[in-house]
Amino acid sequence: MAASVGLARSARAEAGGGGRRPGFDPGDMRLVNLSHVNDPETTSIYPGDPEFTLSTVATLEQDGFYLQYVQEGEHTGTHFGAPCHFNAGEPGADELDPEDLLLPAVKIDVRRESERDPDYAVTVEDLWRFERQHGPIPRNAAVVLWTGWQEKWGTPAFRNLDEQGRMHHPGFSPEAVSWLLETGRLGYRGALGTDTFSPDVGTDHQYRVSLMLYQRHRISLEVLANLERLPTTGGWVLAGGPAHRHGSGATATVFGLLPKH
Repeated sequence: MAASVGLARSARAEAGGGGRRPGFDPGDMRLVNLSHVNDPETTSIYPGDPEFTLSTVATLEQDGFYLQYVQEGEHTGTHFGAPCHFNAGEPGADELDPEDLLLPAVKIDVRRESERDPDYAVTVEDLWRFERQHGPIPRNAAVVLWTGWQEKWGTPAFRNLDEQGRMHHPGFSPEAVSWLLETGRLGYRGALGTDTFSPDVGTDHQYRVSLMLYQRHRISLEVLANLERLPTTGGWVLAGGPAHRHGSGATATVFGLLPKH
């Protein structure tokens, strides 16, 4: 019985293609910062990524102006990933449209599940439960996971490596992302967001979720901060960062745009 109800619900969702994309009125919005500050002493680096360094190359006293030299990978700290990050022939950061970086957002709270199981993978049932409580996820949305990982930033617990050097953090299951794609909640554009390193669970070295996500003009929003300030529904996210030639993404300042009321 439960399976048939689930299939029926899925069929209805696919037919409807998710909730209507909400209207955007900048005059009715306030901004919150969803990004970490990058600091060489505290910034958590994905295993194998380049070291992040800052060095002063000009000072007010000697040069009349202050300037730092920044060395980092494109995915250092809070960042967005572009489709070419995982799929050949897909757009780079410099080939995305501005509309790809401004998306209606929903926040799915899996802090309790993630505390119990650092390898927790969000299921289709989790998404159905969310929609029963909060309404349909909009089409072409940013679906953001709030795992609580942001509290571990700048400590070894953020990478959460085991004795074999394997990383453990929560993410989306491939089945959940397939459902988001099939029903249009992730469409031509859209995003998966998370306060961890990746929308994939840390143990998935095949990056199955990323391979599905990074196509067309869809992006990821990773290592987000201050997610307690993003509403469950009704908000938007805006990602801004340098657009390097055929960039795989960019270190970003990600803003949440919240209704003033």
